[in-house]
Amino acid sequence: MITIYTTPTCAYCHALMEWLDEKGIEYQEKSAMDEPDITAVPVTEIDGKRIEGFDRPGIKRALKDAGLWK
Repeated sequence: MITIYTTPTCAYCHALMEWLDEKGIEYQEKSAMDEPDITAVPVTEIDGKRIEGFDRPGIKRALKDAGLWK
């Protein structure tokens, strides 16, 4: 399961979601404003691992580790 914590005005959040859409990777979007421990966005959770920012190499590694990157 992939969860992305976002805010409505975060350009990096929208870029991350577009990138995942292009790759055909499903995710669940949640509001970061409902999570007091999230202070910067986007935050991506993949199998319990948190990645802050639109860190493509880090997200790819986590997706590969979870068997979600081909």
